[in-house]
Order: sequence, then structure tokens, then C-alpha cells
Amino acid sequence: MQHYLVATDNQPAAKAITRSFSSQAELTVVHSPQELHAALGRRIPDVLFADVSWLDRSPERTLDTIRTALRALWAIAPNLEVIVLAGQENIREAVKSVRAGADNYLTYPVSAEEAAYVLESLRESRMMQTELEYLRSSADGKTRIPLEQVHSTVMQTVFDKVRRVAATDTTILLQGETGTGKGVLAKLIHARSNRSKGPFMGVHCGAIPETLVESELFGHEKGAFTGASKRKPGRFEVAAKGTIFLDEIGTISLPTQVRLLQVLQDKVFQRVGGVNDIPMEARIVAASNVDLEELVKKGQFRADLLFRLNVFPIRVPALRERREDIPLLAETFLQRLRQRQMKKIQGIHPEVLTAFQNYAWPGNIRELENLMERAYILETSHMLSPDNFPQDLFAGGAPLANVSLDLSLPLAAVRNQAKEQAQRRYIEELIAECRGRINLTAERAGITTRQLRKLLTRYGIDKSVYKQSKSGTSGTQK
Repeated sequence: MQHYLVATDNQPAAKAITRSFSSQAELTVVHSPQELHAALGRRIPDVLFADVSWLDRSPERTLDTIRTALRALWAIAPNLEVIVLAGQENIREAVKSVRAGADNYLTYPVSAEEAAYVLESLRESRMMQTELEYLRSSADGKTRIPLEQVHSTVMQTVFDKVRRVAATDTTILLQGETGTGKGVLAKLIHARSNRSKGPFMGVHCGAIPETLVESELFGHEKGAFTGASKRKPGRFEVAAKGTIFLDEIGTISLPTQVRLLQVLQDKVFQRVGGVNDIPMEARIVAASNVDLEELVKKGQFRADLLFRLNVFPIRVPALRERREDIPLLAETFLQRLRQRQMKKIQGIHPEVLTAFQNYAWPGNIRELENLMERAYILETSHMLSPDNFPQDLFAGGAPLANVSLDLSLPLAAVRNQAKEQAQRRYIEELIAECRGRINLTAERAGITTRQLRKLLTRYGIDKSVYKQSKSGTSGTQK
């Protein structure tokens, strides 16, 4: 369970941020700088929402002083994610904070929708980071696997292209299925570029409401539209001197495509409702999980925009095309889980590794990571066993067949064990068939959604795995 710390004396903002959390999150709210430091001393949060004036209390907040303040936080909590809060009068400091290393910023007045979007962006970023740490060497070079150690030739080709293009300012288009690690490669390109000290700004185009896409990308002036009560810099402006990653680029509307094409051609843009030209100084990496050429044929994507984006294309292979790397990925995820969960699980059962090699992996690397994490939480022995993985991972329901019977137990206890196994398998297969949709699964099972959610929690079943594995996307159905 993640722990969030909200540090602001702006009561409406604190309430809005609080409403954006899931019910499973732990939350602490403090209302003064003194309370902030005391709270950090008691417990380190996973994510900190903090007023910029509380982070850096120097008279003139510069990029260097903000960076120093953030480094002081990371000296205490290296993995702390920081979201800066700022009023309209401090918006420059908020942008400086992102350039200094903060993960994102929100401006007052804060809405619950904005806060929820930022949290979702952080979650996506964390998923990207998992394989990124596998791909990159760490500072000391002791715990990470160099790029050259991947075994599959298709990924070696991808990494060779990354090495060649990273140091340039060339626009890159990454194409591949959902969950293949396109976001990871985008971060890797940024990290290996001459812009690595600048910001990396990820934008999931499909997650932004259509009415807000242009505002998010290019910013807006006060009064530009209903609800625009303040001026807001867009992602292109914040990402200046760095990299902007446009994920799911195929989801943007034709009018937004026209605006983006103009920016790519002219290298300048204006905020929504503005008239002043702003130089476009960010390097663009775009990604799509659908064939953009097919969208062009259907009239859903502009051919001239595709030409501008497709300067240096990189096809990211599906996991089933790089099966040689599955053991390395699985071991890396296991190592990461050991560090995070502090459980002494030392290995993976050979039957599980065999199943990994034979499975189709419709959800790709993301599905592998999710399955590993769930099994790790459920496992009580020293090795990840078949019993704690979904049944469709194994041909013919092997895990159930291999459940050992404890003959020291009375028949009633054994019967209860078998009932639990059957019930878990039923829920897993039904929610997979319903593509992760809670309402439909509960209806077909003849139970309430509340009862179903309790069973999902009881058996550690993650509905998002089945959304990805069956539909190819991680939709937002509940």
C-alpha cells in the first residue's frame, strides 16, 4: 500500500488531492513547513505533494536552489516522487522544479481530476522504470545488466539503433504492441542523449480528455476557454532542452494533428488563446501500439504528420518474439521484488519458467511483471511455485493437477483446499473471458460486485492483467 504526504496550507487543494486517491492508499496531510519536516522524520512517503515555497525557503528560488532542496529530500528518501504545488504567482518556480528533477507540478486551484491524472502518469512512469533499470547500467555498474547481455537478436538490433540515434535531435517513432517497453526505450534514448540533464516529459495522449489535449501539450492563457482561470505552460514548454514523449500518438484527433504538424514544421507554438510564439526546443519521441500507416489509409491519421514523425522508426518486438530474454527479465523482476518486499524468495520453479517460454504473452513485458508481482505476494515458500500463477499460463491446468495432497489433514480440510483452488481458477478464467470488467464478471458469476472485489483481493487477482491480455489495451472500465 502506497503512502502519500500532502503538504500545503491551501485547504481546497488538499481536499481535491485527497479525493483523487484510491481507497487503498495511506494518506497524511500537513499544513505547515514544520509539520512537513516532522512527518518526513516519522515516515518516508512514496509520493510527496508539497507547496514549492515549503520545499525551497530561500528568498529567491532559482533552479540551483530548488535542485539543492530536492536533493536534500532524495538524500533522505532516494525513491521519493515529488509533485510541486504552486500558485499562479509562483508558476515559474513550479516549472523550474520539474526541470530540477521534480516529477510534475499542479497549480492552484487544484482539481481532483488533475491530481488523478498526475498520479496515473506517475504509475505509468514507474512501470517504465522497471525495465529501464534492467536495460541501463547503474552508477556503480554492479547490479544491472548491460544492454549487450540481452540474448535476442531482435532486441540487440533495437539497442544498436538506440545507441546510434540517441545523441542526435532526430524525431523518433517507436511502434509496437502494448506493454513491449516503448516508454522504457524513450527514457533510455533521453538518458543517452545530450539532453539527459534536461526534463523528460511523458504524455499519454490517449489518457487526456479530447477537449484538453491542446491545452496539455501547448498550454493556455487565462480566459482561453471556460475554466481557464490561470495561465498554464504546456508539456512542450516544460520539456524545453529535454525530451517530450508522446505515447499513443495515434489517438489524437485530426484537429490536434494539424496543430502538432504545424509545430513540427515551424518549430514554434502558441499557448491556447495566446498570440506570442514560443520556440519548440524539445526533442520528440512518439510511440504507437497501432499501425499508423493503416490509420492513414482509413483517413484517421494525417500522412504528412506521419512523415514528420517517422524520421527514425524503431519497431519494438513483442515478448513472444524475444523469448530468449524472458529468464533475464523474470530474474530482474524477482530481484526488484526481493528488494522492495523483503521476502526471501530465491528463485522460480522450473515448471513456471517452462510455462513462461510456452505462453503467448498478449500483455508482453507488462503482463510478465504483473504476474511476477502477484505470485510474489502470494508465495509462502522459498520459490515462486506454479500454484500462484494464473491457470491459463499452463497447458491443461497443470498447477491444479500438481497440487500436493497433505494426507495428515482430515478429509474436510482437503475438501476445503480443493474448493479454494477451484473457486480461484473459476474467478480467474471468468474475469479473463470478461476482459477484466468487474460488472460483467459479477453478473455472470451470480454475485455482487462487492463480493467479487473481495474475492479478487482474497486471491490476489489483478483485473488489469486480463484487460491487457484479452483486449491489448489497459482500458479504464470498472
